[in-house]
Amino acid sequence: MGNYFVCSKTDPIVETKAGKIRGFRINTTYTFHGIHYAEADRFQMPQPIKPWTGIKDALSYGYVCPLLKQDEPNMEVLVPHRYWPQNEHCQNLNIWTQSLDPDAKKPVMVWLHGGGFSAGSSIEHVAYEGDHLSEFGDVVVVSVNHRLNILGYLDLSPFSEKYKNSANAGNADMVAALEWIHDNIANFGGDPENVTIFGQSGGGMKVATLMNTPAADGLFQKGIIESGVYEACIYQKEDGDGTEIVKALLEELKLDASEIEKLETIPYYELANAYNNVEKKVAAKGCYIGQGPLENDWFLGNPIKCGFTDHAKTIPVIVGSNIGEFDFGPVVPGKHDMNREELITFLTRKYADATPELISLFEKAYPDKSIADLWSVDTFFRPATIEFIRQKSEFSEAPTYSYQFTYEFPIDGGKAAWHCAEIPFVFHNIDRVAVCNVPGETDRLQERMTTAWINFARYGSPETPSLPKWPASTPGDEATMIFDKTCEVRHNFDHKLVKKLSETEFNPMTPVVENEETDAFFIH
Repeated sequence: MGNYFVCSKTDPIVETKAGKIRGFRINTTYTFHGIHYAEADRFQMPQPIKPWTGIKDALSYGYVCPLLKQDEPNMEVLVPHRYWPQNEHCQNLNIWTQSLDPDAKKPVMVWLHGGGFSAGSSIEHVAYEGDHLSEFGDVVVVSVNHRLNILGYLDLSPFSEKYKNSANAGNADMVAALEWIHDNIANFGGDPENVTIFGQSGGGMKVATLMNTPAADGLFQKGIIESGVYEACIYQKEDGDGTEIVKALLEELKLDASEIEKLETIPYYELANAYNNVEKKVAAKGCYIGQGPLENDWFLGNPIKCGFTDHAKTIPVIVGSNIGEFDFGPVVPGKHDMNREELITFLTRKYADATPELISLFEKAYPDKSIADLWSVDTFFRPATIEFIRQKSEFSEAPTYSYQFTYEFPIDGGKAAWHCAEIPFVFHNIDRVAVCNVPGETDRLQERMTTAWINFARYGSPETPSLPKWPASTPGDEATMIFDKTCEVRHNFDHKLVKKLSETEFNPMTPVVENEETDAFFIH
């Protein structure tokens, strides 16, 4: 049966608070692209969009935020990307829905994209498309673009009260998007009182930061953090305010502090080039460099460092990560063709004298996996994820659910789940990512994972008949749903392994990914 497309002068039209917009429909799914939810001057807080007369088209994705450095396609077979025109006036969102009935009150799932706080976009991954998730789960899916990097997170406040919250402008955009959703989503069939924010990598970090942002209180009711809990909620370790980075930036641009307002009008790529020239020098001093939210009276800080606010304690969450994360390359090619002795020799290159103990702990944590996967086990997100779940589960106000995605993919002789590998399964989009297609396995895993996310958004619990019982975690019992060929709940299953790995110094001869490449993969 072919697809059925509708887009006429009168259908589909939706009335928003600011004016009417026109989208299109394919089969049962209404789609609206590039809806402006706010506007802002550079470094300033977002303001409501101005009303208009007539009907605006929402038929094309909106601009995405400019990047500090332009992307280069890489490993597209694992994570296929989509690149789009850039402009700093990027406050726009996309909506996929099955109904335009204001009384439908369907769950709303708001996607916050990855890329740390410095890169990415709402459409960067092919797997971010929300039509399949909306249709499969009968939910309203929204994806959001917002300001990033120096446009969204450069702290100019030491130089002028005018820039009091410039360090959180990007997060303020997300709050503005949630306000727009609260005010308008009913006309797209959504329930403004049943909103789940979910995100992966930097998007997961955004979920965590919004939990501790009072301006966002009441604008969402649940959160899902995928591979997004890290020590500082940003991937740079930063300290202080914007004084050092902005001084260096001004010097690079041959400006003095009295000319700070010129930063508002300098062409973005001139500003970005100057920033790129000084960022590493300032970062080497351990100073804040303006690529993530800054704790102040607007943003109350990373929950696992500063504590959960009273409101954050009431938010049910799903939190988890992938077994392999930043292992993108064919680290152990043909691992299933190597015997145990060969694998131990290979692992000893990395772990030296700690290898025997680590193998023993790995086999207890992952009894069904090849010991070759010890090489790939994530220590970037997993330690902080364990701690986040322990702290959040101390509060009885709302449940905390844990998961880990451990599926082995049919590439390079068998590859552990990497950073972003779970996204197509969450969005019911494995048909859009070639490596995610193993008949009888990945389709079943997709159904289970998508259904769990949808049930959580709808009911506040991810339980589904296709999965084993999935209890909430407690401070002493992390009950982790393992998403794999066979799904099961395991308790504190990898804590000893993760602790030992975190304490182990890797062999310096090991080809560990360097920072620049890590940032690139983290971004994507």
